[in-house]
Amino acid sequence: MIASASKTKKALLLGSALIVLLLIYLLTWPTPIDPRAYNPPEAPALEGPTQPNNLLENASLALQGQIEGPEDVAVGPDGQIYAGLLDGRIIRFTHDRSEETLEDYVNTGGRPLGLAFGPEGTLYVADGVKGLLKVQNGNIEVLSTGADGVPFGFTDHLDVGSDGSVYFSDASDRFGIGEYLYDLLEAKPHGRLLKYDPVQKKTIVLKDGLYFANGVALSSDESYLLVHETYRYRVNRFWLKGPRANTMEPLIENLPGFPDNIARTSRGTFWLCLFTVRNPIMDSLHPSPFLKNIVARLPKFMWPKPKPYGFVLEIDGDGKILRSLQDPDGKHLKEITGAKDDGRYLYMGSLHNDRIGVLDLHTLEGSPWAK
Repeated sequence: MIASASKTKKALLLGSALIVLLLIYLLTWPTPIDPRAYNPPEAPALEGPTQPNNLLENASLALQGQIEGPEDVAVGPDGQIYAGLLDGRIIRFTHDRSEETLEDYVNTGGRPLGLAFGPEGTLYVADGVKGLLKVQNGNIEVLSTGADGVPFGFTDHLDVGSDGSVYFSDASDRFGIGEYLYDLLEAKPHGRLLKYDPVQKKTIVLKDGLYFANGVALSSDESYLLVHETYRYRVNRFWLKGPRANTMEPLIENLPGFPDNIARTSRGTFWLCLFTVRNPIMDSLHPSPFLKNIVARLPKFMWPKPKPYGFVLEIDGDGKILRSLQDPDGKHLKEITGAKDDGRYLYMGSLHNDRIGVLDLHTLEGSPWAK
């Protein structure tokens, strides 16, 4: 009886000591972040053009189970669809409902994120590890790895002008691939919008101080480009021409989700991908650097998780939301990070998924793509 009581007392003491050590760790252990307080606006209701729907469930699933992490997609001049994968490969395939052909194109040895073809059919790649790349005839050339003496930490997305200029984003010069959640918690502007001049072979910083600079897309007339600040739920317009050249203004603020990549549609509007809807837990943590430091000390599997959700918006150049394509359960398509169309089909990639969604745009009610 006495021995049993002694064992119980020792177990209680050991448990108490472990709890104290855990508290000390959660409250005092150094973290890789220096978080700033941020008070996000209340998330908007999903209504009007963003009212939930199941339109993405009508998409077919290309290459399901054969690939991993096709973050962005691009329609090549050869009519094939290109995608950059988690293992560094860029693959291409021909979409046909009766048959699919998959081919390895190149392997960057990094993490290919944004993909875009230039005016001469050359493929440009924003590689999160390697920097800005040019791929021609299967050969990879590194165009840029930094600007103004600051190396890129997370080369993310891009678009290419008719003169061959490449406009691209460095999401964060502080946190790289696999650390983007630290950037979210820190809530400081480590991102940049950049331009690569192919004549001078020089990289120019167009705008710094961005909160996770992400998707980049040129307008049809190339008078401006759009660039996201993912962790401010915002799309900005940066003017390239006219009286407001080299200035930036918010185009859409307080989006209902985290904006990722963006691309001009075949009719001159824009496909805007939302990685997921807003996370109320994360929004509630943002005002408190103390709580965010505690979260940073937790194992990553215990961090707030993104809700599985498929979400793509079509917007115009004035920031008006024209339509949304959704999969609220995320069982068919989720975490959509790249969307491009060829005038008939919309191809959708994902940071983590094992498939590429293919939606026939002619099937959309009132579709402007229908002939």
